[in-house]
Amino acid sequence: FIPGILERLDAGEIVIGDGGFVFALEKRGYVKAGPWTPEAAAEHPEAVRQLHREFLRAGSTVMQTFTFYASDDKLENRGHTQRFTGRQINEAACDLAREVANEGDALVAGGVSQTPAYLSCKSEDEVKATFKKQIDVFVQKKVDFLIAEYFEHVEEAEWAVQVLKTTGMPVAATLCIGPEGDLNGVSPGDCAVKLVKAGAQIVGVNCHFDPVTCVKTVKLMKEGVEKAGLKAHFMSQPLAYHTPDCNCQGFIDLPEFPFSLEPRILTRWDMQKYAREAYNAGIRYIGGCCGFEPYHIRALAEELAPERGFHGLEMHTKPWVRARARRDYWENLKPASGRPFCPSMATPDGWGVTKGHADLMQQKEATSEEQLKALFDKAKSSAMSC
Repeated sequence: FIPGILERLDAGEIVIGDGGFVFALEKRGYVKAGPWTPEAAAEHPEAVRQLHREFLRAGSTVMQTFTFYASDDKLENRGHTQRFTGRQINEAACDLAREVANEGDALVAGGVSQTPAYLSCKSEDEVKATFKKQIDVFVQKKVDFLIAEYFEHVEEAEWAVQVLKTTGMPVAATLCIGPEGDLNGVSPGDCAVKLVKAGAQIVGVNCHFDPVTCVKTVKLMKEGVEKAGLKAHFMSQPLAYHTPDCNCQGFIDLPEFPFSLEPRILTRWDMQKYAREAYNAGIRYIGGCCGFEPYHIRALAEELAPERGFHGLEMHTKPWVRARARRDYWENLKPASGRPFCPSMATPDGWGVTKGHADLMQQKEATSEEQLKALFDKAKSSAMSC
C-alpha cells in the first residue's frame, strides 16, 4: 500500500515535487519554445520517460504527467492535432508517469493548465468542457491526484478545480502569481480562499517567479486561508531562476526569456536555502517548475533528508571537494557570472495585456511580419516611456 497525497500531507510528511519538463525538454530538442506543448509524450516517449526517471532518482515523490498545455484548444492552435490528438498525448503522458512512479514509491499527478479558451473570453461552460476532456483520461488511467497549475487568473483556476473535484480525487491548485496577486488584482490571500472554497485541498503557486518570491506569496495565501477559518495544505513549485526584477507577470516579461536565462540559474545551495525557507513557512509540498533540473530536486531532497527520515546522498570523495562540501562555504559565496559588464538586473518588457486583449487571441498560423512589427513597435514605445 502506497499512501496517497493527502495521507502523506496529513501525517506531516514532506512531499518532493519534480521539475520543469517543457524547459528541460526544450533544451534537449524535444519541445518548441513558445507553444511549450507536450506532444513529446506521444512522439518521443523515451525522452519523457528518462526525465521522469532522473527526477525520481534525485528524490521526487510525485511524477506529474507531462500534460502542460495539453488541452485540445491549445494543441489545435499550435497545429499538433494533425499528428496526435489531445487524448493520445494525455494517455501517453499518464502511462509514462505511472511506469516510472512504479519504480519507486512515487505518486502520479494529472495536471491541467490555463487555456486559450479562457484568454479568448469563451464561456465558463466552454472552458470547463476543455478541462473535462483531459480529466476523463486521468480518471481512465487512475492517476493518484490532480493538479490545476499555471493559472494567471483565479477565476479560471476556480473553474478548473470545480471540474477536477467531480472525480472525487484529491485536488491541488497553483497560480503563477506573485505577491501582487493575479492579473485582475485579486490578492494571494483571496485567491487561496477562492480555491479552497472551490474544493482544492492543496493550494499554492508555481512558475513565473523565483523561490524567494514564491515562498513569500504562499505565506500570504496561508495567512488568507487561516484568517478565513479554512484549512488546506500548501505547495510551492517556483522557477529555478533569480527574478528580483520581475513585474506582476513574472519572467515571461524579462528580455532574457526564454533563450538567455542561464545566468540567472540557482545553484544547488540556493535550492537548499529555498527548501529550508519553504519548510519553515509551513509548506510541505515542495518542488519546482521551469529551469528545475534533477540536480536541483536532489538539493531539495538532501536539505530535507533529516525531516524526511532519510540519509543525505553520498558526498564526493576528493579531499579538495570535501573541503568545500560545507554550508558555511557555499552560503557565504557570491558566485561570479564570468560575464564582464553584464547588468545584475533587467528591465521587464511589461506587455501589460491580459484576458480578452487582441494580442492574446490564438491562431493556427505562424505570426506574420505585420504582427511582429506591431509588437516590436509597441515594445520600443514602452521602453522609451520607461
